[in-house]
Amino acid sequence: MRKTTTTLSMPRPVPVPEPQRLAKRVALEMPCSRREAEQYIEGGWVRVEGQLIEEPQFKVAASQTVSVDPDSSLLDQGPVTLLLHKPTGVDSGAQHEGGRPAPAGAQRRAAAVPLALDLLTPANRSKLDRSGIRQLKKHLTQLTITPPLPNAASGLLVFTQDWRVARKLLEDAQTMECEVMVEVGGEVTPMQLQRLCHGLSFNGSALPPIKVSVSSQNPEQTRLRFALKGVSPGQIPSMCDDVGLHLLAIKRTRVGRIPLSGLEPGQWRYLLPHEKF
Repeated sequence: MRKTTTTLSMPRPVPVPEPQRLAKRVALEMPCSRREAEQYIEGGWVRVEGQLIEEPQFKVAASQTVSVDPDSSLLDQGPVTLLLHKPTGVDSGAQHEGGRPAPAGAQRRAAAVPLALDLLTPANRSKLDRSGIRQLKKHLTQLTITPPLPNAASGLLVFTQDWRVARKLLEDAQTMECEVMVEVGGEVTPMQLQRLCHGLSFNGSALPPIKVSVSSQNPEQTRLRFALKGVSPGQIPSMCDDVGLHLLAIKRTRVGRIPLSGLEPGQWRYLLPHEKF
């Protein structure tokens, strides 16, 4: 009797769908165009497995749940401007040649000096922020820092995506008044105060008259209020040194018509629509 061999056929494996770009997935499920899907994602309206994702190129598996906020909108709120209270010891950011403001994050120093840009986190957002703006990752791109502050100084620092704001702060720097609080050791004499207001030079040129007043004073230290226009880097330390004052601290409290007003060191907020420099 001849033996027969039985061959068992193995089931073919079911192909696993390749992960696809989130923008493509949203476009299919909405439905909408690919560009509109990217706008929904970049606008902070899309979640994958409950987690907010703002990158259109993010890869999602077919088994993952993708949801779009029912209140989503394609309306773009436009460029934003952020105000930060920069603490002492934090680097404002890089500068282009000629003193022009550089884009935030354009250059990172080799030394371990914290950058002001790194403070613009949700945790550091001030409770005083009344803008109602939802913070998005795209708000931290294409930012211009102006006017900068030395590492040793603290106070109001402006980050903006709005070319109109950047141009105004740059082009009007010589006519826009800034307020700076300066702490020096000991008491300031009337003669020193008078010389600070008028009669000093910086970088070989005579300084124009400026407004300097005593905010508070005791035998250990004096707080001076400087209201000046077109201040150059190093100017205030040079002025204090020229009149024999020991500089302790510099804090910018106002740029144009925008005050620091209540922001704690390291905190930030959005510029409101009605606020103008």
